Amino acid sequence: MTIPGEQVGIVLVSHSDALARETAALVRQIAGPHVRVAPAGGTDDGGCGTSADKIAAAIEEVDQGIGVLMIPDLGSSVLTARLFERPPTVVVADVPFVEGAISAAVLAATGAPLPSVLDAADDARTYRKL
Repeated sequence: MTIPGEQVGIVLVSHSDALARETAALVRQIAGPHVRVAPAGGTDDGGCGTSADKIAAAIEEVDQGIGVLMIPDLGSSVLTARLFERPPTVVVADVPFVEGAISAAVLAATGAPLPSVLDAADDARTYRKL
């Protein structure tokens, strides 16, 4: 059981700072402004790539002690995110970036536990658009 207000945190790990920030903004618009989501995109000098320091800071920002779900975009962002994976409290999700983030955040906002939030993100893989 979670204490009211506690949520699983979500970290969006992307090669692009803009993509991570805008996806986080979209997540907040759909899941609510109080959802615990943080972008970790781009390199420390503003380039394309991933930053371990940004990921660490994002985890710290969203972690309320009940779990953190990291959603990487592709390639090396997965490898960098996995450096911070500490099952069962901090996990990397192999899910579509935008759809997975929104699905995870909508459920996380309810106070659901990490395994349920991960399952919701994973379900996004099967969403059809047509």
